[in-house]
Amino acid sequence: MLGGRPASFVARQLLEPANYRSLWTIPRVSTQPLRFARAYFLGGGVYPWPCGVRTPQGVVSPTTYSHHDVFTVQEIFCRGDYRLPDEARVVVDIGSNIGISALYFLTRSPAVRVHLFEPDPRNAERLRANLAQFSGRWTLSQEAVADRDGTVAFGREGTGRYGGIGVASAEQIEVPCRHIDDVLREVLASDGRIDFVKIDTEGLETATVAAIDRSLLASIECVCFETRSPFNPWPERFAMSFSADTCRLRARADSPAT
Repeated sequence: MLGGRPASFVARQLLEPANYRSLWTIPRVSTQPLRFARAYFLGGGVYPWPCGVRTPQGVVSPTTYSHHDVFTVQEIFCRGDYRLPDEARVVVDIGSNIGISALYFLTRSPAVRVHLFEPDPRNAERLRANLAQFSGRWTLSQEAVADRDGTVAFGREGTGRYGGIGVASAEQIEVPCRHIDDVLREVLASDGRIDFVKIDTEGLETATVAAIDRSLLASIECVCFETRSPFNPWPERFAMSFSADTCRLRARADSPAT
């Protein structure tokens, strides 16, 4: 009944108003709302499944490989965890998984470009397939991004959704890792701006955010990341909002130059 979710997670989510608001969007967003709702609430289903969703650019159908991927579609397309500002054009997506978040970003506007970072080879292969129709508007670096450089141990599990650096799992692979500052500087060198940074790295999000060099902050409009607790290391630069385990830092109009 819990769809494989821990009872503690479900109990916490029951207190989150955004979850109830998002349920009303399922019939509007999903092209198969009954099947979508069944997978989301009960788990299971037959996979792979092309999970059709309506977007401002028309219907897209990312291939999902388990009901855990349907959870991701719900969180991003229905609940709006990574709601993109209308004016956003350059997105950095750290922890891109199978491309669901990137698909959301790319379908907001044909002007959006996305820089993707995903170290799991299996996820990266699925991501390429899910984003094939948007070729030319995204780049993929098959590496982790965190508060460090080097080669790191990456815990990998069956669904592909919950793996990460330092994650204890039966399968461990070694992946290259880049410091967040190097990634941001590279994107700024190529695009001249960063409108939105999304980070979902299974536990390293706050450490990665805190590691961003202050000299880069003036070039970033919004940072959105997964966390259990609100976290804003630069209140003079960013206003913070927090909902459904997602922290959003949005540049203040009156923030000082950094």
